[in-house]
Amino acid sequence: MLDACAQLLDEIGYDALTTTRIAERAGVAIGSVYQFFPDKRAIAQALTQRNLEVFVSRVGQRFITEEYAGWWAAVDAIIDEYVHMLRHVPGFRSLRFGDVVDVHLLDPAADNNAVISGRLRGLLLSEFGLADSDELDRAVVVAVEAADAVLKLAFRRDPEGDAEIVAEAKKLVRGYLSSQLS
Repeated sequence: MLDACAQLLDEIGYDALTTTRIAERAGVAIGSVYQFFPDKRAIAQALTQRNLEVFVSRVGQRFITEEYAGWWAAVDAIIDEYVHMLRHVPGFRSLRFGDVVDVHLLDPAADNNAVISGRLRGLLLSEFGLADSDELDRAVVVAVEAADAVLKLAFRRDPEGDAEIVAEAKKLVRGYLSSQLS
């Protein structure tokens, strides 16, 4: 059902998405959809959670298998994974991390980018031994918000993501974090 939802998001968008369409695409009875999900928002939420886990897992795997000169190279890898998902993961470009549906889709107490920031902050702390602080927390939140805005611009300009704008997002985030983490 989540795969059917993702495919439909790419084809028709969230506003036209219905549980009936999801059931038809998944080849299941509508009752089966409602057995697991009360509405299309709940399905989108489950898909967003799955995408978040895929993203964090892919970034974590890169951290394990690749050597980075420093945290700045890891930031590039994080942005590269996000761009890869926007280009290749069904439904991700339409849904992203749920901001299209609800800025609190991942967690009712925190906005979606704050959830992403927390997960990325944890990866950076565990991999690069940065000092844990309120300043680091704030810097990662601002960096995620800035990257999100600039990457949205890149994909508005080009369906595959304007490579020059993606490069500018990396420079912006690296420059900002460098000024905050020194």
